[in-house]
Amino acid sequence: MQQSSPLPSPFQRLSLANLAAQSAEQLSLATVPLVAVLVLGSSVGDIGLLTAMGTLPFLLLSLPLGSLADRIPRQQLMLWGEVLRLTALLLMLVALHSSHLQVGWLAALSFAGAIGTVAFSVATPGLVSDLVPRPALAQANARLEVARSIAFASGPAVAGSLVAWAGGLPTMALAVALSGFAVLALLGLRSGATPALAQQLPQRRHLLREVGEGARFVGQHALLMPLLVTGAVFNLAWFMLQTAFVPYAVRSLGMDAGAVGMTMACYGAGMLAGALASPRLMAALPFGRAVQLGPVAGLAAAACLVATLAWPGSALAGLCFFLLGSGPMVWTISTTTLRQHVTPNALLGRVSSVFLMVNAGARPIGAALGGWVGTGWGEGTCLLVALAGFAVQVVVIFASPFSRLQHMPRIQAQP
Repeated sequence: MQQSSPLPSPFQRLSLANLAAQSAEQLSLATVPLVAVLVLGSSVGDIGLLTAMGTLPFLLLSLPLGSLADRIPRQQLMLWGEVLRLTALLLMLVALHSSHLQVGWLAALSFAGAIGTVAFSVATPGLVSDLVPRPALAQANARLEVARSIAFASGPAVAGSLVAWAGGLPTMALAVALSGFAVLALLGLRSGATPALAQQLPQRRHLLREVGEGARFVGQHALLMPLLVTGAVFNLAWFMLQTAFVPYAVRSLGMDAGAVGMTMACYGAGMLAGALASPRLMAALPFGRAVQLGPVAGLAAAACLVATLAWPGSALAGLCFFLLGSGPMVWTISTTTLRQHVTPNALLGRVSSVFLMVNAGARPIGAALGGWVGTGWGEGTCLLVALAGFAVQVVVIFASPFSRLQHMPRIQAQP
């Protein structure tokens, strides 16, 4: 792999916007259910509604927003998405301050904020490809994932501490401030930060035809299709394992709430470690092997947790979550870089949206499957089924051309 080029100043601005936006998202995701329970006395059903409304846009809107990301300048779509999230957070803040907050409003505003997240997510890979030289794409993607790891690890902890100390109002105000900073940073990208995309974008056509082009490109690509299948199976198995873990840890491993929290915090630590190590691993290993590290780490993680059936203890559980954070982070960075290399620029938004929708769609299915297996046959059986799922995704990626891929493939011709 070629040595990474210095990252240009427009990307540095994008990186700041990404850090602020990711932090605002994680703060709000952690604060909303806390406020719902502590202020409104919400039930488990209410929290389920909030969770569903916060994830529904990923299923409903990933594909159309991905098409939009290929029609208009991508920083413009990201800006609109962040403005929408900022507006939702501001309305939550006003409702908290006026004491007129209701679960229905929280759910509606969570849905609106998640639309902004989807817009931000589908536009980011293409904008990074516009701003950064190809030899530096892996370095740039790693930078963005480090920010996401920091936000993922610190957001819930900061939100919990602030809500406990000062209530939901200042916590939501901090999320508003961070989202506002992201908007300001994205505004600075409007002047000359992105190449003229108008010549690269397809003419306006029917939305379904444009969406179909992205899905067809993925389905017919020898490298992208195994990535899609592997990611879908991984997310199914991961959310099965996640669904079973808390009741299993409390009932079978004898862990209290603090120990469960510390164990799950290993996931954020693993994400950060994986993001930091990814560029070196991608430089040292054949590219295909670097991609396969994530699925292998997922299988090893599930095996660690299944091993606690025979040797109960929190250490193996903590190692499980660390591996689930670190290995898949290498996967995310390497596969995002691959998509940027092999996908024509005018298709990047739609291709990214296909991956986002499939991965997001697999998660609630995995959670529901985990609940069904765990309820019917116990948490231990659920862990074993999840382990089988992780084994399947390893088989898929090792049976693919990645086992023979030494270097990053070249970009395909523009359509």
